[in-house]
Amino acid sequence: MKMNNIKRITLALSTALVVAGSGCKVDYDINSSTEDLTAGAVDYKTVLPTAINNSARIVAADWKFLQCWMGYWARSGSYQNVADEETYNFTNDFPAAGGNGAGNPWNDLYYNASNYNYVQKNAVSNGAGMYEAICRIMKAQNFQILTDVYGDVPYFDALKGNDNRTPKYDKGEDIYKDLFRQLDTAIAILHDADASSSEKNPDISRNDLVFKGDPAKWIKFANTLKLRMLVHCFDVPSLIDIPAEIAIIEAEGSGYLQSGESAKINPGYSSAKPTPFYRAFAINENGVLAGTADLTKANGWAVGFGTAGTPGYYRWDGDPRENRLYVKPDLNSDPAIYQAAAFHKGAEYGYISGTTPGFTGELLSSINQINAASPNIGLTPSGPSSDAWILTSVESLFLQAEARERGIITSGPSAESLLTDAIRESFLFLGLTTAQADTYVANNATYPDVDYNGVPQGPGLPGGGIFTILSQKWFAMNGIAAFEVWTDFRRTDVVYGEGGGYDPGPPLSILPGAESQIPVRLFYPSSEYNFNDVNVGAQGEIDVFDGNGNPNNRIFWDRQ
Repeated sequence: MKMNNIKRITLALSTALVVAGSGCKVDYDINSSTEDLTAGAVDYKTVLPTAINNSARIVAADWKFLQCWMGYWARSGSYQNVADEETYNFTNDFPAAGGNGAGNPWNDLYYNASNYNYVQKNAVSNGAGMYEAICRIMKAQNFQILTDVYGDVPYFDALKGNDNRTPKYDKGEDIYKDLFRQLDTAIAILHDADASSSEKNPDISRNDLVFKGDPAKWIKFANTLKLRMLVHCFDVPSLIDIPAEIAIIEAEGSGYLQSGESAKINPGYSSAKPTPFYRAFAINENGVLAGTADLTKANGWAVGFGTAGTPGYYRWDGDPRENRLYVKPDLNSDPAIYQAAAFHKGAEYGYISGTTPGFTGELLSSINQINAASPNIGLTPSGPSSDAWILTSVESLFLQAEARERGIITSGPSAESLLTDAIRESFLFLGLTTAQADTYVANNATYPDVDYNGVPQGPGLPGGGIFTILSQKWFAMNGIAAFEVWTDFRRTDVVYGEGGGYDPGPPLSILPGAESQIPVRLFYPSSEYNFNDVNVGAQGEIDVFDGNGNPNNRIFWDRQ
């Protein structure tokens, strides 16, 4: 059901880690560490739920800039420009930590890895295998994201506290290789019934916020994390032995996270302690609109510009997920009564405030529930009490589909079947039905952005298969895992929209001085140049754009 003749249109419970104290740590020096604490300073078991909660907060709240870069969100016209983000002319401390749980990825990921490391070391000393295994897995997830965002980073010498205050930088591929082995170790522990028993792991069903002490689910999580990394590495087979790694997964035999098996948590979120996504982008614990919710609205590239003739990519495909991911503008001035506009309306990313009437915040679609009368949407179906996610079954099924299509996985369900499952799971995750998913696919028959068997819509345009998988992953990961969509954009030649006849490419900033392309990485933070200048300096001058052939500037798996 394509629309024709359309003109191309250009809380968390804690925001700080309890091990290090009660204040919010703004600038984390990776050369400090919870390893400097004695085992008696804090009960390691009680640190685990805080670390897990912070993992969910990082996934939900730290990536607003990527949500904008990848075409989902944009700045409200009620605000002046966010110059560093919208021109891509940012500094070493981008993105700055904000309120309502939004942080800087480098600081947050190292800080959280340090806490997992603290729990892991003390778990080893106490023979608590389940605690150890969970921390190995979650620490691996932290470093996988760090490597994908920053490239070479301190790893083998990191988190050692006073034993090494100036850790060297390790190559991204070497970090990945060790993460596979760390995950193997965790899986082996989880297979050991004695090491993972409740007797050896007191309070594990309470402190494991994700799977309540279920070893089988954690093994699937570990395998899914492995698959994420293997899919990233498809174009660098000389660096990562993909067949050998997939053979280990298949020999273990547990498989990956399937439908309904998302790694998600809910330690008691409420209006007083909202789920991280809601706290950052809707209503905070004080009952007021979060600043980022007022600033951040829908991107017109995704939802259109408020008329029948200016659809966004979701409406172009007749995609009902649009109404779960966004809330239409409210035409009623009474906050107790919600009257939806006829169409969603977004802003151009980088829109210069005041240049065109009608793009102030109240006239634009929101990215979350904005008052009690407006509908709860897919990512927070229970408002502030909704679950938070870390790695979803939706992403897992898309990873499986891509891996099968590329021959990383060589047996089992076909790529087409896995893609169908992934699309259905995306609809279910957002509160829709499998019947709606099947209707959506049927209405887009032959169009390769939805139909696996779709045909090219013009000379030089892509057909189905891998383009369909990556395109549908873009539709599905909105708000859920923007860092993975950014990774897909960097590691492949996908041009979102072109296969379905929509405006090719994600929207770029239109602010004066903006670069013509989306950055391929972030700068190292200034704290590293202050505390670890020799080692970070050895990385050379960093160019966050095309790299100009300098391997320091692209993530090791980025060969596009």
